[in-house]
Amino acid sequence: MSHELIIGCIGKPSAGKSSFLNAATDSTAKVGNYPFTTIEPNIGVAYYPTECPCKKYDKSSVCSPRYGTCKDGYRNIPVKMLDVAGLVPGASEGKGLGNQFLDDLRHAHVLLHVVDVSGNTNEKGEETTGYDPINDIQWLKEEIHSWIFNNLWKRWGNIIRKQASTKSPADLILQKKLSGYGTRISVVRQSLENIDLREPINLSTWTDDEVHKFVNSFLDVRFPTVLALNKVDQSTSDLNISRICSKYPDYSMIPTSALAECFLRKMKSQGFIQYKEGDDNFKTYDDCTHDEKVTTKLKQSDDKLKGRLEKLRDLVLFRYGSTGIQSAIKEAVELKKFIPVYPVKNLKSLSCDKSGGSVLRDCMLVPQGTQVREFAGMLHPDLDKYYLYAEGITGQRLGETEEITLSNNIIKFTTAAIEQSNNTNNNNNNDDSK
Repeated sequence: MSHELIIGCIGKPSAGKSSFLNAATDSTAKVGNYPFTTIEPNIGVAYYPTECPCKKYDKSSVCSPRYGTCKDGYRNIPVKMLDVAGLVPGASEGKGLGNQFLDDLRHAHVLLHVVDVSGNTNEKGEETTGYDPINDIQWLKEEIHSWIFNNLWKRWGNIIRKQASTKSPADLILQKKLSGYGTRISVVRQSLENIDLREPINLSTWTDDEVHKFVNSFLDVRFPTVLALNKVDQSTSDLNISRICSKYPDYSMIPTSALAECFLRKMKSQGFIQYKEGDDNFKTYDDCTHDEKVTTKLKQSDDKLKGRLEKLRDLVLFRYGSTGIQSAIKEAVELKKFIPVYPVKNLKSLSCDKSGGSVLRDCMLVPQGTQVREFAGMLHPDLDKYYLYAEGITGQRLGETEEITLSNNIIKFTTAAIEQSNNTNNNNNNDDSK
């Protein structure tokens, strides 16, 4: 499985998945109000906003990310977003484009379920009125559950015999059977612990009820999900949002309007408004002072555009605080508990090259539980192959198996090749001084 964080944008056809992807990224996924608009997976790059270490260590003026941006100590870290073909009830049995959808889903670390809370599309993505969006949340989870359960249960006899013949622990057996979903052993162990199961575990005593219970726990750990309650600008959405919040109080959910974000971006690009993604307001020509009108060079809006902008401001920005797109991305990354890590070559300057430049150039989001030497291998196989030691920001040595956290996420690696080069340089300097 890729080390790059991938957010899987899922949901039924016409729920607004492609619009969400376009609003969150620079992707140009085909958009239409009919089933299976997105036939092939669409990948875009979104940005996770977080505070950069350059602010803490007074390096904001020289911070230079290779990818993304950093402004005033706040960094936008690139993350991949995958929008796949629409899912319909019965997908786990091959209906609709279910097999393709579920296969693409394996590549995602965290899911962002776009739910049409207007109630104006049914479970197949067809136009209707009065549809209950709560149904979409339930049946989508059931389809993914059935997909994983069926793959396990049809091999359960083999799984039992394998454990009996090898005397292997249950977590190792299950991890091998679930490896096709990009499953780490820590995910299986957490899934078991969440249902109060610890080794030794005899899988031969499990009935289908126990397997269902395990799969439910596995889904929560392997595929944590954020609900993007989309189309909040529709008049029918408020009541449905309240009902969803009452039905699923423990779910992570963000009210969103993907079309509103797309529209604001378009107006910004055409010079009608000043707007920053994630803000709770925008500025038009009429909102500017005389001096601002000169410096911003915003275009004047006609009455029709003014009306559209004011309606959007009232129904979305003032009511919900933003269009919700950036908030949903941030929630997805933090729900999965990914940690930004900054590899450097100099712990004083925080530079990433020998000349002292490229300050905090590189950043990688890694899963919680990633160990120091494991991260070295993620950066480059040679860093793991020739690994000698790693140091944290204060120069303290970090253990190979030490887990990376927000308190030790600036790391300098020393390899055998680097150490040999340093020794050679020192010897040459000593010879020159004689």
